[in-house]
This record gives sequence, structure tokens and C-alpha cells, in this order.
Amino acid sequence: MGDRGRFVVPAELRTRLHLAEGTPLVLLDTPAGLVLLTRDQLRERVRADVAGVDLVSSLLAERRQQASAEDAA
Repeated sequence: MGDRGRFVVPAELRTRLHLAEGTPLVLLDTPAGLVLLTRDQLRERVRADVAGVDLVSSLLAERRQQASAEDAA
């Protein structure tokens, strides 16, 4: 990492991954360490993480729990 917080992706890796200058990259801080992804890779990772999860039901349950806590207060 450079003194201004920039880091260089080696040319061999950029070529293999078809990364062009200016390609947006996302740096995730995970329990396993830092993960560098393209936006497409991030989208696929999120889709895989939520596959089979009923997000609407989860959100409704969370909201109901919050409402109950507020009513009890």
C-alpha cells in the first residue's frame, strides 16, 4: 500500500481478471479478512448469501418485535 492509501493490483492479475483502469472495486472487511471484489462479484456474493432467505418475513418479524418493545416501554 502506498503512502496515500492506494494499492496496485499487479498487471498479471488485472489481465487475468479483465480489470481495466478505473474499474470500481469494493473492499469488504469480513471476519476472515479483507476481500476485494468487483461490483459484479459483490452482487453475486450478496445473491448467494440471501438465496433461500425470506427477507420480507424476516423484516416483518423484526418490525413486529420492535413495535412490541416500544409498546412495552
